Amino acid sequence: MNLDKKVATRASYGETLAEIGEDKRIIVLDADLAEATKTSVFAKKYPERFFDMGIAEQDMLSTAAGLASAGQIPFVSTFAMFAAGRAYDQIRNSICYPKMNVKICATHAGVTVGEDGATHQMLEDISLMRTLPNMTVICTSDDIQTRWAVKEIAKLDKPVYLRLCRLATPVIYEEGQKFELGKGMQIGEGTDATVIATGVVVQEAIKAKEELEKQGINIRVVDMHTIKPIDKELVIKCAKETKKIITIEDHSIIGGLGSAVCETLSEENPTKVIRMGVKDSFGKSGKAEELLEYFGLTARSIIEKVKEN
Repeated sequence: MNLDKKVATRASYGETLAEIGEDKRIIVLDADLAEATKTSVFAKKYPERFFDMGIAEQDMLSTAAGLASAGQIPFVSTFAMFAAGRAYDQIRNSICYPKMNVKICATHAGVTVGEDGATHQMLEDISLMRTLPNMTVICTSDDIQTRWAVKEIAKLDKPVYLRLCRLATPVIYEEGQKFELGKGMQIGEGTDATVIATGVVVQEAIKAKEELEKQGINIRVVDMHTIKPIDKELVIKCAKETKKIITIEDHSIIGGLGSAVCETLSEENPTKVIRMGVKDSFGKSGKAEELLEYFGLTARSIIEKVKEN
């Protein structure tokens, strides 16, 4: 993990979108937030295929469905709160039900939105999106993985929800590293515990792993970038090979990654799971790092859970 280089996944998204924009089927829509979502990079390069739909998310998602029905590949961006929340009806009935090829790339998810506070800190989007039939749900952890995901989802002929972060985070992976949709990334072979993480908190899980190694405790980390379809095979393997399963996410513990892991194990290999996340509450206003500490989403909190009897 390169702690010296930090990149926000929303920035990686914007730059990669501009790279793949040579495909004239790709059309980008934004809801008056292009500078924040970084779709402005695409807009400058391909202005004829960029549309600022204004503060009208429901209209934007419906328009995207129409474009997809005509053979285009629309990438739709706004904050996660407005994408998954405000436009849920349109995503459900106009995109997922007819299986339209729309890529919903939502930025500013989780408590790491920071000072914008509870109204803008979307903690329910993974839950909402993964319950929808035909929807693939992805939450990337760093620059390299995000660039891969944007290119990969452009090849899928189906709805996708890509969850992105505002906070700049360390680069975890190396250029050219191989990823696969629906397959988690296992980091380490430790058997004392498995920490299954997604998105911005993967870095915290890796920090915890490195610190615990100094104390003679060996854990493995699983970066579960694809939450739907979840990598059931890897989840079951880790439950059988390690003494403890812990999940962590910048999301509510209800309906998100932790729930997906519990659902898998309850049916396939009953195992106690410790879920770390926001515990059935709204977010708060504050600096991103302070909020991760407040909600117990740090390496220190993970270490405490690993050591608990």
